[in-house]
Amino acid sequence: MVLGSHRRKSEASTRSSAEDLRDPGTEDETVVDAEQGNVLMHIIKQLRPGADLSRVTLPTFILEPRSMLERITNFMAHPDTLLPMPKIDDPIQRFVAVVRFYLSGWHIKPPGVKKPLNPILGELFTCYWDYPDKTRGYYISEQTSHHPPKSSYFFMAPEHHIRIDGTLKPRSKFLGTSAASMMEGIAVMRFLNRGERFFITQPNMYARNIIVGKMQYELGDHSFVRCPESGLEADIEFKTKGWIGGNYNVVGGYIKDTKAGKNLYELSGLWSGEMTMKNLSTGKKEVLFDATHARAAYPQTRPLEEQGERESQRLWAKTTAAIRKTDHRAATDDKSRIEDRQRDEASQREKQGLEWQPQLFRRVQGGPGGPEEGEENLDWIINADINYNVSDKDQIKQILSIAPILPGQKASDFSNLGGSSQLPTPSSSSKANNASSTHSAVPPQPMSATQADLIDFGQHDGSKVVPSAQANASSPGGTVPSGLRQPLQPSTAENHVLRQDSVAGSVDEFVDAES
Repeated sequence: MVLGSHRRKSEASTRSSAEDLRDPGTEDETVVDAEQGNVLMHIIKQLRPGADLSRVTLPTFILEPRSMLERITNFMAHPDTLLPMPKIDDPIQRFVAVVRFYLSGWHIKPPGVKKPLNPILGELFTCYWDYPDKTRGYYISEQTSHHPPKSSYFFMAPEHHIRIDGTLKPRSKFLGTSAASMMEGIAVMRFLNRGERFFITQPNMYARNIIVGKMQYELGDHSFVRCPESGLEADIEFKTKGWIGGNYNVVGGYIKDTKAGKNLYELSGLWSGEMTMKNLSTGKKEVLFDATHARAAYPQTRPLEEQGERESQRLWAKTTAAIRKTDHRAATDDKSRIEDRQRDEASQREKQGLEWQPQLFRRVQGGPGGPEEGEENLDWIINADINYNVSDKDQIKQILSIAPILPGQKASDFSNLGGSSQLPTPSSSSKANNASSTHSAVPPQPMSATQADLIDFGQHDGSKVVPSAQANASSPGGTVPSGLRQPLQPSTAENHVLRQDSVAGSVDEFVDAES
């Protein structure tokens, strides 16, 4: 398969593998040739509709040459939509800007039907963006669970008062002629200068015609953006084409004032093209975002020699290089090597009675009366307090003390990463005596997996490796022990994020949108 490409930087500079992605407007189809079709038929004969896509080895021609931890950065790829949001004084227009930002990243993908590499337990990815106004955005992510898969991430642009915490939890099914991933989990975006939070979910993802012909990529079903402080809500439907009529990549929905009980704007268009917004009071229609002419700002990363062995780009370097060359045998062999090592480490941990502990994230302290009540669907949050009452420069220092992000920062310089770029040995807390942990106090733990599948679409039920809760994180600056909790005020049950299927109308129920 030939991947779209953007201009290349010099070999000495840092870059993100996302720069291999397509420009907007590229076809969303993958042609399955005879040899590839035979491979898929061999797999599909073992499955039944509704089955979990676990314990399945799939061909590398549908792999995107980057990890899911890196693919998440698509959401931050348009600083022109991201950075102005907290400066907008009108709360309705500020919410509209959030919806624009949310819809701006979906067009970024390689051509055809591609799935990112499924991160291994303990995998890390960090990066940064240099913005036109000489400020920066910082991103830290970790695979915090493997069974079921959970990718947790943290983003912050201190000078712009923006913070995003999220956990992505894909749950996948085989649906006869389609494969689909239900993208569970949420992101919580905070405007620290406004005291607002925005709860954000994702649409589900479909790969159609996976047996023969042209595989087609679609987004489907409802997603939501909700601000409990303002009472504003966006119900966005990503519409699948269906069997008769219609178009691909259609999006629609409404922005609603839940306190007043009325719709304010109607959304329509193509998430891969132009999206418009109609003011329901005046009838005026305007362009919300035009993906056709948008160009993404890709993040930068540290050189591979500065990265630890658990960091995405170094971990998958040989695999992704083989994918780009369409050398599927080499890609399969290298990925199998990593999977084999995972199983060995899981076996060691099992023999020693150890439980996995994430390196950089801790469990959300939710529940009634908890300091992060209402944030439970995040599951994991960065294991560090950021003091918002200090200068932007000091906040940046706190972020850079969590994990290596900028060039010159080596994994070996961080004690919370084990003090070495080499593969760590099992040293998780004992199952019988789980100790409390704070930022930089927990050494890196070996990753776990029980399957050597090329693409792990689902959970491996019955895994004995279960993450355990961690204690409160301490403040890196030592000045505000509850710095993280300041924007996490308890919320009511009405703010709990639910998922609704666009066809069945049921909440948190997965169905084939074409059926």
